[in-house]
Amino acid sequence: MKKVICSEKAPGAIGPYSQAIEANGMVFVSGQLPIDAATGQMAEGIEGQARQSLENIKHILEEAGLTMGNIVKTTVFLQDMSLFAGMNGVYATYFDGAFPARSAVAVKALPKDALVEIECIAVR
Repeated sequence: MKKVICSEKAPGAIGPYSQAIEANGMVFVSGQLPIDAATGQMAEGIEGQARQSLENIKHILEEAGLTMGNIVKTTVFLQDMSLFAGMNGVYATYFDGAFPARSAVAVKALPKDALVEIECIAVR
């Protein structure tokens, strides 16, 4: 059985998908663009965009009753690998102790011309 997770503090889905789905104690969070749900605006620069994407993930996990500490895997999509260091510096501040497993890849383009998009898997 699966449950849809949706937070009003994170931007709504811009297509036919859910912000997150919980199944068997695992929460799969869709890729989060760096959009502020309150303003609809995208953050500036890679650091600001990485922070906003991670804040969106944090809000969705909170809606599920979880924290960033419950994340076991992330995937980071970057517009260009030259943005990795800036993203990584911000990313490191969102985790305490053991970091989740992670993949980071450069892609040809991201929706809304974002610099970064981050998805994750969390467990109860």
